[in-house]
Amino acid sequence: MIKLKNYIRNSLIILVSILYITSCEFLQFKKGINGDTEPDAQPLASVGDMYLFPRDVEGIVPPGISKNDSIDLMERHIKSWIKKQLLITEAQNQLTFDEVELERRVLDYRYALMMHEFEKYTIARNINVNISEEEIELYYQENIENFELKQNIIRGYFIQLSKDAPNIGRFRYLLKSNREKDIEELKSYSFSYGTKVHLDDSIWVNFEDVINNTPFMDIPNKTDFLRRNKYHEVPDDKFIFFLKISQYKIQNDTSPLEFVRDDIQKIILNKRKVSLAKKLEEDIYKNAIENEDFKIYKQE
Repeated sequence: MIKLKNYIRNSLIILVSILYITSCEFLQFKKGINGDTEPDAQPLASVGDMYLFPRDVEGIVPPGISKNDSIDLMERHIKSWIKKQLLITEAQNQLTFDEVELERRVLDYRYALMMHEFEKYTIARNINVNISEEEIELYYQENIENFELKQNIIRGYFIQLSKDAPNIGRFRYLLKSNREKDIEELKSYSFSYGTKVHLDDSIWVNFEDVINNTPFMDIPNKTDFLRRNKYHEVPDDKFIFFLKISQYKIQNDTSPLEFVRDDIQKIILNKRKVSLAKKLEEDIYKNAIENEDFKIYKQE
């Protein structure tokens, strides 16, 4: 019970700290109308002796929106302000805050936000977003143990046809053919009569995504199914579902490069961002040393 109370108390302290710094207008504790810098202003809302004035919501409503949208936006903002003030009031009633510690946390959070925005701005201006194929392949080879598949993936065709579709026999022939002319006819037929179509066998896709909401989902052992079947069709009351698999990889195999290419690009880009952030911090520090912008005092 004591641990639970401490957890709740710490959570409330952190919550109040975040509210304080992220939305300053929510925490302007105005002790009554007479004490405000605009004594003649009509408040928009109040909670106890805290007031929300028109000047506190300047810029909330963007230009160019309709009157009804403006009213709706302002009402939601006022309601949000009231809820936050009530939460803060309840926290103050139930807890005794160390004001010095609270202020320190507020400042830490404020500075963290400022640093984040500055780093984001600087990185956006200086980062090289071009990633070569050689970089991608090198990262893949050097970290190949990290690219274990978490699911079964395939390359192939999937088409869902109504049982009333014309000349399904011809469609079956086209689906099993590898002739370029037949493939073009297959695509034309599928896009004309298919209700769900995947005909790009150049990309790897998650097998579960392809067969979702189809009778194929009822297959008890999908890994064994992939090993045994290159072509399969299954009907239900209204449709026939066709599956042609040109390649497959099963869970725990190594992901093919094509399947993780986008992930690798994001990883490389993120590493560049981290490197730039570290360099920015080091450069600013070195420059400050050269300019004698700070001092460290010896403690007696």
